[in-house]
Amino acid sequence: MSGPLELGRVPELGTLPETMLAVVIRPDREGDPATAMRVEEVPVPPCGPNDVLVLVMAAGVNFNGVWAARGKPVSVFKMHQDPFHIAGSDASGIVWKVGSSVRRWKVGDEVVVHCNQSCGECPECNGLDPLACPEQKIWGYETNWGSFAQLTRVQSQQLLPKPRNLSWQEAASYGLTYFTAYRMLVHQAKVSAGDWVLVWGAAGGLGIFAVQLCKVLGAHAVGVVSSEEKGELVMRLGARGYLNRKDYPGLCYAAPETPERERERLIETRRFGQAIRDLSGGKDVDVVFEHVGRETFPASVLLAKRFGKIVICGATSGYKLDFDVRHLWMRQKQILGSHFCNAFQAERANQLVLEGAIRPVVDQVFPLHGTPAAHALMAANHHTGKMVIDVQAGAAAEKAPGRGAGLDLDGEQPVLM
Repeated sequence: MSGPLELGRVPELGTLPETMLAVVIRPDREGDPATAMRVEEVPVPPCGPNDVLVLVMAAGVNFNGVWAARGKPVSVFKMHQDPFHIAGSDASGIVWKVGSSVRRWKVGDEVVVHCNQSCGECPECNGLDPLACPEQKIWGYETNWGSFAQLTRVQSQQLLPKPRNLSWQEAASYGLTYFTAYRMLVHQAKVSAGDWVLVWGAAGGLGIFAVQLCKVLGAHAVGVVSSEEKGELVMRLGARGYLNRKDYPGLCYAAPETPERERERLIETRRFGQAIRDLSGGKDVDVVFEHVGRETFPASVLLAKRFGKIVICGATSGYKLDFDVRHLWMRQKQILGSHFCNAFQAERANQLVLEGAIRPVVDQVFPLHGTPAAHALMAANHHTGKMVIDVQAGAAAEKAPGRGAGLDLDGEQPVLM
């Protein structure tokens, strides 16, 4: 078969075209997602001995797609040698071709994909942690052939069984953010029962899973949201309380900051901290779940209790942080960096989804041609939960859980524990 597959249709198992449709970024149009991302016809990727080609049924939208489109904070073309870039670091699909050395998976298996790639041969991969591998990369961001395409190439170790209780769209929505949150809270911060956890962006892609994980672990999540509607969502996901950041307009750091503005911000931060203690019965937070970065990090360092922890996996508001380090050493707090997870952690986290203890929250489902629009919404923070691109699932989109901004969680949506 020479031309691409028909969108929204599953062909005869194993049918392999020479070309495929994909959402492509090219070096000469890096910028806003709406203009940087275009659907093009490109070659189907080759399949190496340890690789698997997956027919993409649906693909999840993450902020790294915005970064890839913008070429900031670093251009993806500095990270791989391909002349074009296909973003997308989440997918659900069907195993379509396996490399000669692959034994665990076979054509026809229904899978989800985790996004960590490593060499598999170095000492770090075989005794420490694949995330310490000198060749470690995030698939679909630091590598090409991501999920916004009809077919994608992954390492066989990236595959996990698709939960049967989820639609293709739901199954494509959770990998990057949920597995990241799992490593952050379970392995890095070592959250335990009874801990109080402050979750920034609690209704976003990372936050919805952080809140659910806290409940599974017996910890108490306090979510920070931007609307009462989002607050109601995080309460239904298991939070013990929430704070609307719009009620604290002076909370966030913005450079340059005058001494007067710094004093105002500190007063607002302490007012915010008192609101947390009002929710927790007088307790300061044991762990702060950070991914916003520059705007919120000064508050995170101040708000964590003595010997508390700030665990951070990203910085959507800026990665150059300015904070009062005295709060760190005088009260012996810890800053913990975290970056996705390894295959073992992904397997353990996925088991909670298979058991129904963790459920994704899908906000909107877009066709492949709507990928730029979805990323534009993400860049503007005009979404709740996860957004998903429908690739080959087709008619299944009629049953997709996307409900737009209203997001009704009654009925089949998350009922935990």
